[in-house]
Amino acid sequence: MNEDRFGFSLMRTELAMYEPIKSTDDGDQWREKKDIESASSLQISSHHRPYLPSDKERLVSLDVFRGLTVALMILVDDVGGIFPAINHSPWDGVTLADFVMPFFLFIVGVSLAFAYKVNLSCKYAATRKALLRSFKLLSLGLFLQGGFIHGLNNLTYGIDIEKIRVMGILQRIAIAYLVAALCEIWFKGNHNVTSELSMIKKYKFHWVVAFVITTTYLFMLYGLYVADWEYQISTQDQGSTTFLVKCGVRGNTGPGCNAVGMLDRMLLGIHHLYRKPVYARTKQCSIYSPHNGPLPPGAPSWCQAPFDPEGLLSSLMATVTCLVGLHYGHIITHFKDHKRRLNQWILRSFCLLMLGLALDLFGMHLNKPLYTLSYVCVTAGASGFLFSTIYLMVDVYGYKRASLVLQWMGIHALPIYVLIACNLVFLIIHGFYWNKPTNNLLHLIGIGK
Repeated sequence: MNEDRFGFSLMRTELAMYEPIKSTDDGDQWREKKDIESASSLQISSHHRPYLPSDKERLVSLDVFRGLTVALMILVDDVGGIFPAINHSPWDGVTLADFVMPFFLFIVGVSLAFAYKVNLSCKYAATRKALLRSFKLLSLGLFLQGGFIHGLNNLTYGIDIEKIRVMGILQRIAIAYLVAALCEIWFKGNHNVTSELSMIKKYKFHWVVAFVITTTYLFMLYGLYVADWEYQISTQDQGSTTFLVKCGVRGNTGPGCNAVGMLDRMLLGIHHLYRKPVYARTKQCSIYSPHNGPLPPGAPSWCQAPFDPEGLLSSLMATVTCLVGLHYGHIITHFKDHKRRLNQWILRSFCLLMLGLALDLFGMHLNKPLYTLSYVCVTAGASGFLFSTIYLMVDVYGYKRASLVLQWMGIHALPIYVLIACNLVFLIIHGFYWNKPTNNLLHLIGIGK
């Protein structure tokens, strides 16, 4: 679950708000705000006003949703190893941990609707800024998840460029953000929105992009031929051992012979993939499943093979979740009445959830590592239901005091991420010891043993 900790940092690094300011000729221009928090800076007052507030206020429910997701991320990461029911599913199926990443992508989409809520005066400038922001996210992801930091119990750092992990959570969010931002900048109609149908027409090309992405993903997942492949494991005792994985199939969605992994090995290189795949906890690969453990007798040859849960093809499909969140954000920006917003959100969430469950029932299983279409629908529907509930409680009924802690966590997501989720505080404390590295305050209180 360590990868999911990177998800929320996007809230501070990749979105920017374009707010109106007065120019010398009294015309409205648009400037980019430097603070990421302004990306969700709409707030409904406690008087239940059925209209959008000023740009300098915040949508409290979005902050609370983000804060709740941050808290959930920390919970499943720290406790998931003890309680498998909330840890990541080893392969097919979903658990509590498997909702964290889609929640963040959904929140990014909602925030983008505010960031580009009017037609931009210079689309090329906005595109350049979106590209630069995505590049920064990719670079930050390489530093944080590429292997440069060696972990809580290891005071060394550095990574062999030939083995650096290329993809990761921030990289996935960067891709999703860029696709959604470009859709919002270039593929948005100019006519006014007066009904649900007119809103669909205004953003019809967004749905065309989502359809093309989904169709491309399904074609590759079920249509590409996966040949036999091999990988090596090096140990100090036995040297290098080569394993052959027998495939020769199409449309396989198992851990060893799927097209998602094949494309990553082909385009990124097997040495640049995640080396602790989640399927190592399956019954085929661990005698202590769903926990990690020794290989059982006759374990498949792919059990120790690298596999990136944030691979290229699955990250492309993850952009659909961001586009769904963008659509929910459009409902806020175009419709003023609380009841109308909630009705639309709940209807869409119900349809997504039922579609995802139906796809799973007919064989397209819920699967986070592959980011299957059924998984997209179920998690997007769950995101919509949760967001609707928080919006109803916080922004409509005004129960803000009870959610102050979560709101604070959502507003200060990046510091929490850097200091706690990335173990920076613990690494700093761990660096001060007496006589030997194991004699430190963390080990004294039982952390990092």
